Amino acid sequence: LQFTEEKLGQAEKTELDAHFENLLARADCTKNWTEKILRQTEVLLQPNPSARVEEFLYEKLDRKVPSRVTNGELLAQYMTEAANDFGPGTPYGKTLIKVGETQRRLGAAERDFIHSASINFLTPLRNFLEGDWRTISKERRILQNRRLDLDACKARLKKAKAAEAKAAVTL
Repeated sequence: LQFTEEKLGQAEKTELDAHFENLLARADCTKNWTEKILRQTEVLLQPNPSARVEEFLYEKLDRKVPSRVTNGELLAQYMTEAANDFGPGTPYGKTLIKVGETQRRLGAAERDFIHSASINFLTPLRNFLEGDWRTISKERRILQNRRLDLDACKARLKKAKAAEAKAAVTL
């Protein structure tokens, strides 16, 4: 009732400390930017939306995500197979073997980068959103409920004093 009356402008609202309001605004801003950065980093590391959904499901089920062959490693595999078909002694075969080996190393480096970015960058962001932010939200709801209770008590006290003053005047 207090919340509704405040929204309709019919009840007084106890204002929180300006510094505290600033901290709340900064916390909201931090949460919003953290969510955006987390989502966009996930898109950068895994551009395939269905693969991201699959990884998300594995993560929620506490299962190990199966390792995928990167595009660089797949290209390296094709180049090596083509080199073996053409013959490793031919100029084209030798070139394909060299380029294939380089692609394999690039693919492995990409896999390592994705893994380390997930552990060292995405995990702390998720920990903030799933841990610290939940605590902040819970405490904020508790504070809001207590403030509403306080304002409701103030309104009742004000009405009681007004009724008491009115009764004193009529006597």
